[in-house]
Amino acid sequence: MKKSLRIIAAALAIAGPGAAFATVSLPNVQITEWMYNGTGTTGEYIEFTNMGSVAVDFSGWSFDDASRTPGSVSLADFGLVGAGESVILTEATAAEFRSAWNLGASVKVIGGNTNNLGRGDEINLYAAGDVLVDRLTYGDAVFPGTIRAQNASGNPLAATDLTSETITANWVLASAGDAYGSYYSGSSVDLGNPGTFIYAPVPEPDSYAMLLAGLGLIAGLVRRRKV
Repeated sequence: MKKSLRIIAAALAIAGPGAAFATVSLPNVQITEWMYNGTGTTGEYIEFTNMGSVAVDFSGWSFDDASRTPGSVSLADFGLVGAGESVILTEATAAEFRSAWNLGASVKVIGGNTNNLGRGDEINLYAAGDVLVDRLTYGDAVFPGTIRAQNASGNPLAATDLTSETITANWVLASAGDAYGSYYSGSSVDLGNPGTFIYAPVPEPDSYAMLLAGLGLIAGLVRRRKV
């Protein structure tokens, strides 16, 4: 056992300091939809989607707006969020939101959010340890020509548009029957598509493949040493 550990240490030293771990990325969870102002029980909401290929444990995760204070709103109740799964944070109660949008119990919803969004604001998503995972700074007044997500949610034109930290012309308002399957809520006023995101999941970043390849190389060295 000691010999194996020495071989692994030697392999890591050859590869460079922290080579086996430096390429590990944060979980690929993105802000994929939001409506800052809705009608009645539809309320405002934010959708987070696990764009990766493995489940993500939301224990210790949180949300905040432009005050950028990790831990302001706990997202731990989402629990384990599967690959491609979308979850919802809303100011309405979870039951009211599901009823308004005709969502089943399988869609995870955290209701009662009082850290409300404004016309121009920010959505900050933090992982455990207060690590920023995604940030969306928006506002049609702050960024002239961009969308105003009141009574219609904002959606990116493509998954590649999720890399930006601001709402650009590549984000569009929901429209009935669009590519996202948007529809009117029970209020017959608000348009959106909460609970699903058609571009998820996508392959994990190359860094994961690099990490696995590196660990495979180390394991191979250990096996050859034993022989």
